[in-house]
Amino acid sequence: MSLINLVITLVVVGVGLWAVNTYVPMDRKIKSILNLVVVIAVVVWLLRALGVLGDIGGMRIGG
Repeated sequence: MSLINLVITLVVVGVGLWAVNTYVPMDRKIKSILNLVVVIAVVVWLLRALGVLGDIGGMRIGG
């Protein structure tokens, strides 16, 4: 993935999150949870895009 695609995707996600926070009437707690979920998803996506994080589907939890 090229750096331009990475930056464009981050800008689109940021503008989308800003628009939801600004124009969609929601409770503050719901907005906080939404922001947290989006930030975690973007961080995981960035780590996978940069090759730091491998295939998540191959991970096992428990025994």
